[in-house]
Amino acid sequence: MIPLTIPQLVDRASTHPFLGEHLRMGTGIRADEAVARFDNVEIGSSYEPIFDITVHALAQSLSSAPESADRFGDELGFQAITQQLDGTESDTFDPFEQVADDQQLVALDRMSRAMHAINFFGPQRHGLLFLRVHERLLKSVRYDHGRHFSTVLMSFGLNPSRIVIELPPAAVAHRTFLGYLTKSYQHYGFKVAGNLPNAGQILSVSDMARLDFIKMDAPSALRDSMVKPLVGYANRLKIPLIFNRVTTEAQFDLLQQYDVRFVQGPLFVVHENRLA
Repeated sequence: MIPLTIPQLVDRASTHPFLGEHLRMGTGIRADEAVARFDNVEIGSSYEPIFDITVHALAQSLSSAPESADRFGDELGFQAITQQLDGTESDTFDPFEQVADDQQLVALDRMSRAMHAINFFGPQRHGLLFLRVHERLLKSVRYDHGRHFSTVLMSFGLNPSRIVIELPPAAVAHRTFLGYLTKSYQHYGFKVAGNLPNAGQILSVSDMARLDFIKMDAPSALRDSMVKPLVGYANRLKIPLIFNRVTTEAQFDLLQQYDVRFVQGPLFVVHENRLA
């Protein structure tokens, strides 16, 4: 089957009773992308890479002149970030914080995830697409988490197995709920990542849920001297551990000392932009 382009995916979304009302092709610098409008706010997609730093080329690219680096290492995938398109895009924008009604929250979440998937798969990006799920959404949808989104993706001809549903720390902190959510999303074809609320929470991960990925805040782990124990325990679980929010080269250098494999954060976006 020939993969659909972004315009073709947006056209297919136009037949959907909800997505067709909100999704469209952008204009100006966003003319080749899907954008969405919800409650007078226009949003778009950006993507933060998740890198495998065991690839030698990455270490070289951070220490060498950017123009001399042939490639920036291997990407495990990309974290989708929702941006408000008001002329001053910001990675910190969170449209979900503006929505008080739970049903509107569900609608906004479904719309933004569909938009991110279209903008990711349309250009035939490689790797995995990581999509955050808001804590309130998990409480608003009572059962069959992942069923609706899986159905939408398959109607677009897209594969749910290349999408990682990223659960918030509050969900990971509740072992029974975490187990239910993980099994439900995996049942509908998705992979699942859990954001640890703290380093100690990794001890309960394997009891109730077999996560596909674990994510941990790098500055917190470094501050608490927990990188080495986290790496060791994750290796015993055989679950890939991603350290995110890496902002400085000093943090990156420290992580390398503990055989960290996957990293994500503003530092790598800066270097990627230099290499573009």
